[in-house]
Amino acid sequence: MTAKTSIFLTGATGYLGGSVLQRLLSHPEASSFEITALVRSAEKANLLETFGVKVLLGSHSELDKLEAAAASSDVVFAIADCDDLPAAKAILKGLRKRFTETGNAPILIHTVGLVVDNAEGKYATDNLYSDLDIAKIEALDSKQPHRWVDEVIAAADDEGYVRTHIILPSMVFGIASGPLFDKGISNPHSMGLPCMLAIGWHRRESGMVGPGKNIWPCVDIEDTADLYLILFDKARKDPSVAHGRNGYYFAENGHFAYYEIAQVVGQALVDSGRATSAAPTPFTKDDLDKYFAGATFLGTNSYCKAERSRALGWKPIKVKQDFLDSVLPEAWALIKNGRINDAFKIREAFERYADVY
Repeated sequence: MTAKTSIFLTGATGYLGGSVLQRLLSHPEASSFEITALVRSAEKANLLETFGVKVLLGSHSELDKLEAAAASSDVVFAIADCDDLPAAKAILKGLRKRFTETGNAPILIHTVGLVVDNAEGKYATDNLYSDLDIAKIEALDSKQPHRWVDEVIAAADDEGYVRTHIILPSMVFGIASGPLFDKGISNPHSMGLPCMLAIGWHRRESGMVGPGKNIWPCVDIEDTADLYLILFDKARKDPSVAHGRNGYYFAENGHFAYYEIAQVVGQALVDSGRATSAAPTPFTKDDLDKYFAGATFLGTNSYCKAERSRALGWKPIKVKQDFLDSVLPEAWALIKNGRINDAFKIREAFERYADVY
């Protein structure tokens, strides 16, 4: 009898992690997978088990559990906190044990953020990063957000005990749907757009850093989940699929100026009766301190091209206009479920970037 492929996934109750898990559960080869998910909530763990998922009850801070789960896995999807270096090291430690026991290098598919600068919304950039231009990626300063984890993961691949692949989603949009979201197990909302809407709701006007000239890429949630599964299928069947220092995969399908999305957010606030003008205004220093712990991260540029991802066979469908069109439905959903009031929830995430941007 052929042994099942053991998969460990973090972030199952999240937006992206839940979307990827759903794809794994509906995969044509799902019956040959043994999936374990890290979950903090006992209630959600019980629900998840009804889908045939094994649950490891615990958190990212329980390093022994992460290590043990990785040591029992052929493939690990790390889709939780991309800046948690101790957690990443614990997973790698477990994967090293897996290699020692089996003689086969397991696969790690890690999730991280994109490359940014410190434009403070004052200008757009023409400094393009391609996921094929490894020399340019490798030249990034280790203080670049997320980079301190990337370097450790790439170094692990250098040692030969694991094949690492790093996916870098951009501004992911769209309300996630499906059984895991219908049951309330996974979060159907992204971080970026809901953050902008909630802060605009609290301010009663849309905001931006500076004049909002900076640009960012965007990508639909279903298109992003597609990339994870395409990479998963290719990597486990062909060890030559680019990994390690060559294994960066961007997820983007077009770029937008921050001012563009801020205007659409403003119109959504007007349409919902919260604001009287759709025109966005620059965040004041008090705004930045209040909502972002002083960070100007929303004023950064991120200009990239997902050339390696497309060469792998990834074919994203939704484009910038779909992103802009998603704003009003997202706003109404947040109003309905009360999350439109989460204006300060994002502050904790931005505190880690306050000293950088």
